[in-house]
Amino acid sequence: MKRRIWELDAVRGLCILGMVAVHLVYDLVELYGLVDWRYPSVFMLVKDWGGELFLLLSGICVTLGSHPVKRGLLVFCCGLVVTGVTVTMAAVGLAGWEIVIYFGVLHCLGCCMLLWPLAGRLPDWALGALGAGLVALGLWFRTQTADGWWLIPLGLTPLGFASSDYFPMAPHLGFFLLGAVVGRQVYWDRQTRFPRVNTQVAPIRYLCGCGRSSLWIYLLHQPVLTGICAVWTLAA
Repeated sequence: MKRRIWELDAVRGLCILGMVAVHLVYDLVELYGLVDWRYPSVFMLVKDWGGELFLLLSGICVTLGSHPVKRGLLVFCCGLVVTGVTVTMAAVGLAGWEIVIYFGVLHCLGCCMLLWPLAGRLPDWALGALGAGLVALGLWFRTQTADGWWLIPLGLTPLGFASSDYFPMAPHLGFFLLGAVVGRQVYWDRQTRFPRVNTQVAPIRYLCGCGRSSLWIYLLHQPVLTGICAVWTLAA
């Protein structure tokens, strides 16, 4: 049985829990208007950079795993399911069209994994340069607009574009590739860097469990949050 690297599972678990917290606050404040709350700095930090950390971490993990194409197809198809659900919610009036996820984190991560067999042939210096270039390009794209909706996956959006979860390939493929460089350099032997830590301590064990189940948590958390908000609305 392949030995997992516990710190990567734990950080992934922390990322997915942070995402759930951000979505819960978004639902309560923006989507359902149940709470009038001014976002604190830590919330904005997680909201703005939590996804980048997740893609960076995913890049590290892709250098340690196997079957990236198979896994990438699964993740991308899950992203399509999420798109279908959000379109249905908007169409039947359960939410506004701004909730629709055109190219979210699952679409992006799936594409990154599908591209890895090709990108992984590059030496570390070229991989790092490509990753840094994509990050810079993506940050520039955020200041631009484009008429074609087909450019949305790349990072160029029409004026007035809105989505509840948007992770374009630029800059996020860049973060993924930079993570791959870290994975190659730091985890070259596929061993934990913290072997003396007691991973059976409850908080670590819980975070690792969430990290290993991150895909399922992502797919199921929004229906659960919607149910919580619905009960809250009825009780208010």
